[in-house]
Amino acid sequence: MGTSPSDQSRVSALTGGAVDLARQRRALFKVAGLAVLTCGIGLAAGFLLLPRFIAFPEALSDRLVFWARLQVFLLVWVALGVGGVSRGRRQSAQDIRGSAFGPPSPRLAIRIAFLQNTLEQAVLASGAYLALVTLLTGPALSLLVSAVILFGIGRAAFFLGYAKGAPGRGFGFVLTVLPTLLGYGLAIALMARAGLG
Repeated sequence: MGTSPSDQSRVSALTGGAVDLARQRRALFKVAGLAVLTCGIGLAAGFLLLPRFIAFPEALSDRLVFWARLQVFLLVWVALGVGGVSRGRRQSAQDIRGSAFGPPSPRLAIRIAFLQNTLEQAVLASGAYLALVTLLTGPALSLLVSAVILFGIGRAAFFLGYAKGAPGRGFGFVLTVLPTLLGYGLAIALMARAGLG
């Protein structure tokens, strides 16, 4: 029984086999474009709709509490990553002794990569959100709720697509990082306009 092209590319990604770089890049650009579109729609929809249902804080102290609560929705993905690595080690004879005794199995390597990338993304997002809650008030804070939702969708897509190579994880990566980068850009623009406070 033959294997499909998608199965072959998945095996190639896991085993380090030959990669068609041009094809991978074309596919990556396509999924990245889709992620940019999804991000734009998500942020716009949240900005227009969420203030109708949620009263966003105005006072700085309340905005800082709002930021602290947003951290739960970032760090839960780090916790899921830690749990996935721990569970993966317990279920594999190759991995159960720990990272000091040899390289991880391909399956555990994906979980480790997910955890590392998620931790990096969560730290970056947390910093952007902290800056923005000191600069935005009221309905504009709906952008952060949308960003957190996109973060979660992006992390799930990143993990589920990782074994398919760069195009498989590209959508989730871009969907996770783009709101954060836009957040830093907005924060810098607002600080420049305000003369850095």
